[in-house]
Amino acid sequence: MLSIIIPTLNEEDYIGRLLELIRTQDFKDYEIIVADAGSKDKTLEIAKKYDCIIVLGGLPAKGRNNGAKIAKGSALLFMDADIVLPPNFLKNTIKEFNKRKLGIASFRLSFYPKKIISYFLVDILYNRFISLMENILPYAATCIIIKKELFDKIGGYDESIKLAEDYDLARRATKYEKFGIIRSEQVLTSNRRFVKEGWLKMVAKLFLCELHNLFIGPIRSDIFHYRFNHYKDQKIE
Repeated sequence: MLSIIIPTLNEEDYIGRLLELIRTQDFKDYEIIVADAGSKDKTLEIAKKYDCIIVLGGLPAKGRNNGAKIAKGSALLFMDADIVLPPNFLKNTIKEFNKRKLGIASFRLSFYPKKIISYFLVDILYNRFISLMENILPYAATCIIIKKELFDKIGGYDESIKLAEDYDLARRATKYEKFGIIRSEQVLTSNRRFVKEGWLKMVAKLFLCELHNLFIGPIRSDIFHYRFNHYKDQKIE
């Protein structure tokens, strides 16, 4: 079984579409766990409509850990609520994950709505970079699949990290098992955070964040002022 874990906070504009896309996949051996951080909108109502298991969340790392604690699957698939999945995403991902004997994997990304700047920064630069770095320094974000046994072995997400906790998870996991970028599928995700904060500002923040990770260590202070779902008012169709 695959356990799909989605941290949420006021995601009524997006969660229904993701859950419907999961339901229409050919792969059916899964459970969906929604780790909610106190939504005040219809997020939980929508999640219950799709028979999701609801657990208490918090910041994304805490929500993912809480979801993993009750997960029954042999593999965990962590997703953000605003992503869009291709029709055969689950089947192809599981097939490649097992065939390549990976312990943890992430995906190439693409943003919607499609903009020239996002195509250049993400589809071209980011995706090529993470593919080239696959066997050197893991980059994992937005959507991550990991063996539950491995996740438990490394203690899950470090909840003390304020930003890029997913990078940290991947880099700790590769001390024990192989990391890979899934080639058979690509994840489509909203550009709302970049629109809200500004493209150049967001790129600069991520660059500085990685320099901090590499030369100082994981970010455990609030120097980058991360806020979970602070872009609620930035609805993007």
